[in-house]
Amino acid sequence: MPVVTVIPERATDTFRRAGVLKRAWWSGVLGVAMLVGADVAKAVPPPAAEPLPPLTLPEDGFYSGPGVVQPLPPARGQGPVVLDGQCDPGSCCDDGCPSAVDGYPDCFDDLWAPRPWGWHLLPNNLIYTSYLAGPKEPRIGTSWYDDTAADPLDPSMKNGWLWDTTLGGRASILRYGSDPVLHPQGFEVQIEGAAFVRLDPQDDRDLRSGDYRFGVPLVYGIGRWQTKLAYYHNSAHLGDEAMIKYPDFPRVNYVRDCIVWGNSWYAFDWMRLYGEVGYAFFNAGGSQPWEFQYGTELIQARPTGIRGTPFFAINGMSRQELDWGGNVCVQAGWAWRGNRSEKLFRIGFEYLQGSDPQYEFVYYNQNRCGIGMWYDY
Repeated sequence: MPVVTVIPERATDTFRRAGVLKRAWWSGVLGVAMLVGADVAKAVPPPAAEPLPPLTLPEDGFYSGPGVVQPLPPARGQGPVVLDGQCDPGSCCDDGCPSAVDGYPDCFDDLWAPRPWGWHLLPNNLIYTSYLAGPKEPRIGTSWYDDTAADPLDPSMKNGWLWDTTLGGRASILRYGSDPVLHPQGFEVQIEGAAFVRLDPQDDRDLRSGDYRFGVPLVYGIGRWQTKLAYYHNSAHLGDEAMIKYPDFPRVNYVRDCIVWGNSWYAFDWMRLYGEVGYAFFNAGGSQPWEFQYGTELIQARPTGIRGTPFFAINGMSRQELDWGGNVCVQAGWAWRGNRSEKLFRIGFEYLQGSDPQYEFVYYNQNRCGIGMWYDY
């Protein structure tokens, strides 16, 4: 039989009151401790902060000491910011002030004046530049044109609209000579290369053909005259889509390994005359040794600013395998030249008549006219 303990109600109240009194007692002790701690904290003064070292700026205006926020450099009296077409009136060529039109130092009146020579690795400009209207010159460019000549893949129809694009460029690797913004002089080693591709926008933009070129020119320039001795390799290929759609077309394995001697002369700052002769020591696909190229360019030699400037260029080519025939290319339009370099961007019209510059179709002619854009760097 379980035992049940009965606690009287008066005893239960006694126990409850004892628990309340106990909690109140501990709360009072904790409050007294907090007040005493606060008084002690007020009585102990904080440690004195060590003074920061004085901020002293070196001559270049920058301070890199520990724990110090980097301040902005102070303004220095170096003249105004050089903007396009402007220059500090007190500057000179040695200050690197770019040459252009009004507002530039007097020393840039003569672009061909001798300047100090030295070694320059990967300089920003070229002693011998690509011919503007040369259809086989390395650059970045593209042209859309209508060709009225017969289609070599299907002679029963005209070529119609075609799209030629050049993907490449010319660069200076090493120079011993001067390094002005415009028209450097001295000895120079260049490399050049490009892919010349043709697409047919009327036939799913099929790749019709592609020429590939790589060369190494050795250049010398003094005053207004420049010369080059160069080697280049050129090979021609029929496009994959054209081979599939026209399996009966006789593919030509046109190859040239050629030595070129070229000369360029500036009759005026804005007028360039040039000519070159090439001899291919290896030939294939109907290629024969001798070729000639010549032409002229009329274009502003100095930076153009945002307004740009007109240009005109004409180029002729003659080759032995064509019984000394060839083609003539004429370009005209608007051009922009960089402010601190000779980089050149052009848009305009192009007309070409004569042998097809795509060597896969070397024995076919073109009579084409269209628009294009070209960038030389």
